[in-house]
Amino acid sequence: MKLLHNQLKVVLLIVFVMGLFQDIEAQLTDIARLEYSFIPKSRSDDEYTRIRTLLNYPIKIGGDSYLVIGGEYNRIALELEDTYPFETDNINRIQVIDLNLGYTFKTSKHNRFAIQFNPRLASTLTQSPTMDDVFLNGAVYYINDRTDDDDLKRPYRLVLGLTYNTTTGIPFPLPFVSYYRRINKKWSMNLGIPKNNLNYHIDDQNIIEIFGSVDGYFANVQEGFMVNNQQVRSISLSVAVLGLGYAYHFSEHLSAYMYSGCTVLLNNALRQEDRTEIFKLDQLNAFYLRTGLKFKI
Repeated sequence: MKLLHNQLKVVLLIVFVMGLFQDIEAQLTDIARLEYSFIPKSRSDDEYTRIRTLLNYPIKIGGDSYLVIGGEYNRIALELEDTYPFETDNINRIQVIDLNLGYTFKTSKHNRFAIQFNPRLASTLTQSPTMDDVFLNGAVYYINDRTDDDDLKRPYRLVLGLTYNTTTGIPFPLPFVSYYRRINKKWSMNLGIPKNNLNYHIDDQNIIEIFGSVDGYFANVQEGFMVNNQQVRSISLSVAVLGLGYAYHFSEHLSAYMYSGCTVLLNNALRQEDRTEIFKLDQLNAFYLRTGLKFKI
């Protein structure tokens, strides 16, 4: 039983780390995004909603080199209506603000490198921000993009990277992998971390998707409180989801999308200063919805 418990902890850590990488993947290609996520009440009285906005501005600085400046804002609402042995007012609203600084350049026709630096403020913000609310994240990527290569029977795009994220509590870079391939006129797939999907292209505008992905956050709790004789200093959510998605492409760069499914792994936890888990909030799997509008390169 102890072995199973340890294995589950490892799986949850991987899901949490992968969820943080999902933000980096969006910052890599998105110019603008508006998104709404929802995990409604199921067998529990708790629910989760998130509103997310992102804007990046690429500045051409010569040839195929670009400086990218942008930001992202997440407003997370936790409606914690279950009975807990503490007041939940201090943790029912979470703000996550990212500054995105990037530089990308081509080394050949199909190869590109990208570097990112992402300072983050993630906190309950019940008081003025402090350095405890600030986290430093960064990444480097190699991109081999052959999606527009007419000489290939099955075009593909491969992204390999190393990412460093202080919210994970892991003091070394971690890998990022994304491999996209167009199988034929109707089917394409994406394999890697943090998302895997299989797409059916009804036509050039309509795509249906079978997906498995992760979501989550990590934030500082400014007004710490005691639970089980330990002080709460942070809160995190890790979610793994399986489901179906639909995307409508207005143009090559602008699309609307909706993903719905069920969480297969959910860990919502309060943590102490060294990030050791103190108390689990609602852990019951539930329906998941994410929908939005994005403009990407």
